[in-house]
Amino acid sequence: MDIDSLLKSFQPFGINLGLSRIVKLLANLGNPHHQVPVVHVAGTNGKGSVCAYLSSVLTEAGYRTGRYISPHLVDWTERICLNEQPISSEELYELLQKVQAANAPDDEYPTQFEVITAAAWLYFAQQQVDVAVVEVGLGGRLDATNVCSQPLVTVITSISREHWQQLGPTVADIAKEKAGILKSGCPAVLGPLPKDALEVVRSRIQELQCPMFTPQPARPISPGWAEYQTIENSKLIQYPLPLQGQIQLTNSALALAAIEILQKQKWQITQAAIINGMAKTKWPGRIQWVTWRKHKLLLDGAHNPAGAQVLRDYVNTLNTPTVTWVMGMMANKDHADIFQALLRQEDRLFLVPVPDTSSAVPNELANLAIDVCPELSFCQSSPDLASALEAAFTSTENLVVLCGSLYLIGHFLGKIN
Repeated sequence: MDIDSLLKSFQPFGINLGLSRIVKLLANLGNPHHQVPVVHVAGTNGKGSVCAYLSSVLTEAGYRTGRYISPHLVDWTERICLNEQPISSEELYELLQKVQAANAPDDEYPTQFEVITAAAWLYFAQQQVDVAVVEVGLGGRLDATNVCSQPLVTVITSISREHWQQLGPTVADIAKEKAGILKSGCPAVLGPLPKDALEVVRSRIQELQCPMFTPQPARPISPGWAEYQTIENSKLIQYPLPLQGQIQLTNSALALAAIEILQKQKWQITQAAIINGMAKTKWPGRIQWVTWRKHKLLLDGAHNPAGAQVLRDYVNTLNTPTVTWVMGMMANKDHADIFQALLRQEDRLFLVPVPDTSSAVPNELANLAIDVCPELSFCQSSPDLASALEAAFTSTENLVVLCGSLYLIGHFLGKIN
């Protein structure tokens, strides 16, 4: 049996937010999460890159650093890393078997996400990590990662309307869920939040008496370099910024604010570790340039309106008059708002299914896209990604962008690239 098959057996239990199953499962495994110091990161967008910066800098500083993220792009092992290296398939399979065996016959069945989260906690405890950087899967309050009672620092990167089916219809509802990762007295770093969300988060911060930090975005100082002003003494730190897009000025500042808090807690993180750690940060599938059959292709997992806006802002800096988009989206996303953010007059659009997921239907998306942006010069659905890319590159000299779903980007990187 392989990892995929083992995890597939838990798939029917879908998204089922709540902590009772994971708490029981971890108790049966000896509560490994109690042995792991944690930096906990939530947010609608940006949490993955913040985790990537943090884990890279902490590894560079010489700490044994775990990192847990979701979803993966190509392989399950990407979710659980030690010092920037993914867990081996053999180790992950063995851990998953242990987790499966720890679920007592009369216990409620855990979800797939709970099973792999339990495996991550177990791995970090076994490996005796100095610190684990843990990304929230969905929301915060009832997310399976939210079992750590005293994180070193919590970060909320951004809040916009996504996963409202599970988290509640308004930005304030969603903020309440994300603020659920805040813990009594633990320092909290906040990104720029909409007014409604900020009110909810601030009141929770006051209730729990968390020291609160709201760093300013970094300033670009030359191509690929930025400058962060420390919160404590307004010292300037200059560092390389390898990830693309304006939003990384905010995301990198959030990571550095968290690092500053760790330094105050007596973690030994030098200026050199910050510079080298930032320089080595990798976060694939987000504003990433690749070559496909000798063509330059821009990839981005933009799968919600805020993410789409970040991508559009980046594309605008490239000064290309028109864009050819190759897109596939999941059924439960805000398709119209994503089209609104991305599409412009004379752009071309190819729509594809997202393989092995509950994908939106390409033909329906095509009709919607024409409603949203009637001035498209071309819009059609394609049976699969390879034929859409083929058609996109043969019919145009435009910039070609592949986006709309991280699962689609993962399919590209794993199967087609």
